[in-house]
Amino acid sequence: MTKAEIQQVKLRFGIIGNNISLLRAIDIAIQVAPTDLSVLITGESGVGKESFPQIVHQYSRRKHGQYIAVNCGAIPEGTIDSELFGHEKGAFTGAIGERKGYFGEADGGTIFLDEVGELPLPTQARLLRVLESGEFIKVGSSKVQKTDVRIVAATNVNLAQAIADGRFREDLYYRLNTVPIQIPSLRERGDDVVLLFRKFASDFAEKYRMPAIQLTEDAKQMLLSYSWPGNVRQLKNITEQISIIETNREISASILKGYLPAQDNAQRLPALLGVKSAKGFESEREILYQVLFDMRQDVTDLKKLVHEIMTEREVRGNAPHMPSTSSGYYTSTPAVVAPVSSGIPTIISPSVKSSHDDDEDIQDTEEYVEESLSLDEVEKEMIRKALEKHHGKRKSAAKDLNISERTLYRKIKEYGLE
Repeated sequence: MTKAEIQQVKLRFGIIGNNISLLRAIDIAIQVAPTDLSVLITGESGVGKESFPQIVHQYSRRKHGQYIAVNCGAIPEGTIDSELFGHEKGAFTGAIGERKGYFGEADGGTIFLDEVGELPLPTQARLLRVLESGEFIKVGSSKVQKTDVRIVAATNVNLAQAIADGRFREDLYYRLNTVPIQIPSLRERGDDVVLLFRKFASDFAEKYRMPAIQLTEDAKQMLLSYSWPGNVRQLKNITEQISIIETNREISASILKGYLPAQDNAQRLPALLGVKSAKGFESEREILYQVLFDMRQDVTDLKKLVHEIMTEREVRGNAPHMPSTSSGYYTSTPAVVAPVSSGIPTIISPSVKSSHDDDEDIQDTEEYVEESLSLDEVEKEMIRKALEKHHGKRKSAAKDLNISERTLYRKIKEYGLE
């Protein structure tokens, strides 16, 4: 497509920016729209993926049909099949009437499945059947129904990793990924950040009937150097905050800095751990494993130090007389608590052999140390603190933890935090 045509699409759908990767994504969406191929849109949360299914729909022959957007991560696992495919009256408790379902409603139109990576495996099997044959069965029914629906899906998770973990069907992935569209993150879009800020500032000035805020040159540089973990959504929220709160309409770097939160732990951990930038982490879980590994190493070093101190005291004859157990180990030596950065203390019980076992080699204290560095415990504690912080509001806690509500609900049940 020509630049003029792409510019027209940007104006129609409110897309701001001139980044080459963004323009390429728009071009692909327009080129694939006249076909009935399924499309998979990938990109980080907050990059603006929701605009592209609408481009695909509006430039297709289905533009006069239904367009339905479904957030798969916001629907409870127990009801998602009913929401998507419908149900018969009496199919389950509470099914007081018949429901058509989104695939029935969108016949002849387009369905946008956002957060498709959050679909449970049984629902993935049903979706695969729709993609392959256009057939589905309502919950509680045995009658096969047909639908003519164009599916556009989006996700911010690594589906290849989800397939390896057994959380996503490989055959479904290839059916959805007929035409992939990758949306770049805001930190990859260069000067687009300043353009977006200017647009948002103008919109909020009109909305709240006040002069638009403007950035000084040093503030623009700060805007460009920030990593924007929340992408366009985060930039829009910060622009709105500044527009409302600041009385001075010229925003300097010092003012802007107060609105930019510190980088999240996932981004700062590699630096804290001394990991070279060349080494990447594929997931937050991998980062957590690295932290636990380093913590365990610190504990091992501390145990060796305790062992050396106690051994030296015994050799010098300065160790206090203590009765030994039948196994030949002291039982009344006070425990040493090793504080660690995660806030989870590890209790070390120093173990030294009694004098009548001097002829035997002192065993590695690793065998006598009880550790509490469990990944599940750390995850449980993170969830508990998030729930406390948000006073039990699961939606807010899930957003804080960067997981879906359904995943949080499952974890709450798994760890008994209800």
